[in-house]
Amino acid sequence: MGLGLVALTAGGEQIFSTVVFSCPCNQLNFLYGLVFLLVPALALLLLGFILSERTWKVLTGMCRKHGREPRRWRRLFTAGSALCRVSCIALVAPCSWIAMALLNGKYYECAMTGTNVTAYNKHLCGDKSLDQCQLELSSLPCLGPKEDRQRVLITLRADSQILGWLLIASIMLSNLLMICMARCTSPISYLQLKFWRTYVQEESNLMDSYSSKHAKELAERNLKSFFNHQPPENISTPSNRAWKKISSLYKFSTKDHYYSTIHRYVEESCDDDMMRIASVKSSGTADNIPAALDFVDDVRMAL
Repeated sequence: MGLGLVALTAGGEQIFSTVVFSCPCNQLNFLYGLVFLLVPALALLLLGFILSERTWKVLTGMCRKHGREPRRWRRLFTAGSALCRVSCIALVAPCSWIAMALLNGKYYECAMTGTNVTAYNKHLCGDKSLDQCQLELSSLPCLGPKEDRQRVLITLRADSQILGWLLIASIMLSNLLMICMARCTSPISYLQLKFWRTYVQEESNLMDSYSSKHAKELAERNLKSFFNHQPPENISTPSNRAWKKISSLYKFSTKDHYYSTIHRYVEESCDDDMMRIASVKSSGTADNIPAALDFVDDVRMAL
C-alpha cells in the first residue's frame, strides 16, 4: 500500500508539472513556485488525516466531558500519542510529493528565479553584474535556450535535485531508525508480533462482515414489522456501553495478552448474557511498552 501511494503521488506530480504548471516569469515566480511545491503536499497531508480510521476513532466523542480531571488529561495524552502515529503515516504522501517535485526541478526553478536573496542570486549569476542578473532571473524559465540562461537553469535544477535526494535519504534513514528502535525494544517476539497483525486483520474483516449481516437482519425485522403491522421479533444488539468500549484505542500490555479492544471486552465482560471465556492473563509482571507498540488496534499500522 505504501509503495502504491508513493507511485500514485509521483504520477500526480508529473501530470501537474506537465499539464497544469506554467511559471508566470515575473515578480510572482517565488510565490507561484512555492504554492505548487507545498500546497499539494499540505492537501495530501490533510487527506491522510481524513482517510485514517484512527483519526476519527480518537476524535469521536473527545469534546464531551468525561469524569474526573486526571482521567481527562490521561485521555488527551493518549489521543495525542495516537495522532502522532497518524501523522507519521499521513506524512508519506506529502513527503513523496515534495521529493518528486524537487527531483523534477520545475517548481524550484520558478520559485528561486523570483527570490530576492542576494547571496543565492550571486551563486546563480556568477561573474555577471548582480543588478542586471537579478532583472533577468525572473524571466529565465520562459526564455529560449541561450548559454548563460541554460547555465543558470542547470544550476537551479542541480540544486533542486540535490535537495530532493537529501530529503529522500533523510526520510528513509529516519524510517529505518524508528523501525529498528521499535523492534529492538519490543516486549514480544517476532512470531507473536506477526500473529498479532494477522489476528487484527482477520478481526477487522470479520467485524465488517458481522456488522453488515447484523444490520441487514435488524433492517429486515424493522421493515417486516412496519409493513406487516406486527410486533417486531427480538434481536439482540450490543449496548451503547459495549460499542464505546470496543471503539476506544487499545494499549498493549504483556500482562494481559489481549490482541484488540474486542478481545479485551469479551474476556473482561461481566454481563449476565455473556459467556465468560477462559482467561489468558499472564502471571508475570507487565513490561514497559515502547511508544511504537502502544496502540495495536489499527490494521494498517506499520510495525
